[in-house]
Amino acid sequence: MRVALLSADHVQPYRVLMLEAYALSPDAFTSTAEERAAEPDSWWARRLADPSGLTAAFGAFSGEELVGTVALEFSNKPKTRHKGQLIGMYVKPQARGTGVGRLLVQAALSYAAARPGVEVLTLTVTQGNVPAESLYSSLGFKLFGVEPMALRVASGYLAKVHMWALLRGGAETAA
Repeated sequence: MRVALLSADHVQPYRVLMLEAYALSPDAFTSTAEERAAEPDSWWARRLADPSGLTAAFGAFSGEELVGTVALEFSNKPKTRHKGQLIGMYVKPQARGTGVGRLLVQAALSYAAARPGVEVLTLTVTQGNVPAESLYSSLGFKLFGVEPMALRVASGYLAKVHMWALLRGGAETAA
């Protein structure tokens, strides 16, 4: 298994993988498969090769096949540039339970920790996604809140668990 920073060269496999993610795991994402399918290739390319440097995406490859991904978003605002957000985590069903998710999150953590000024990573995970919550906890993320009614879906509402990890610096305090 190889984990690499994705580039504009990976637009098509990344788009296919993420559309699969939205279709197979709709409760895990804020966006829908229909919304994302309507996005042009240029939108997907910006996710992978953001000229502002505020996003980075990683892919896990089994041979040449992209089997998992996770992305980071950073802020350029003075009061929030110390934070990054882990987003868009997905591993194909056949690759789950093999350590792919751990490798992806570890790559994202290393990348964020090496970024000047970034001290904290945050993420949200749909409440009840025990494998994801367990993975994030095992890698140092801590719960800091639960957002009720975060997503409205056909069956009702879903809550989002908010987690954070201190990469370096700062006092370890959470509201």
